[in-house]
Amino acid sequence: MSLLTPPIKNCIGLSLPPVRFEVSRNDIRKYAVATGQREARFLAGDEAPLMFLFSVLMPVLPLDQLREDGHCPDNPLLPELPLKRILAGGSRYQVHGRIYPGDVLVCRQTLVDIHEKQGAEGPLIFLVFENRFESEAGEPRVIEYLTRIAR
Repeated sequence: MSLLTPPIKNCIGLSLPPVRFEVSRNDIRKYAVATGQREARFLAGDEAPLMFLFSVLMPVLPLDQLREDGHCPDNPLLPELPLKRILAGGSRYQVHGRIYPGDVLVCRQTLVDIHEKQGAEGPLIFLVFENRFESEAGEPRVIEYLTRIAR
């Protein structure tokens, strides 16, 4: 019997409102220092490392709005699931262009797939999110496929 009920499956295709942001040289430099980058182009803020985009989707919240474990609240696209422990399942990237200071990008996040597998210790639910980072003109820069696993 499947854990994926019609209301859960109906969440496939749901999207969050687009997030528009400008990439600043100072933000690139801060990210590069905080993550131990060694390449001069990142440390000078001339180009953003790929994982810089990860921080765009993480809200800056007051401590009282964080979960008990100190993490941000779960993604609003995450449906109510019968399995409650949510784990990181990895990311796959399609890189179409580099990110530079002054770029204005739009991120569109969509839940593109939900499927179930049987693991060694029981059922698992896989959720795949597509994070599209595009120019304001709609030209793709980076597309991330982020997998979360419920167990």
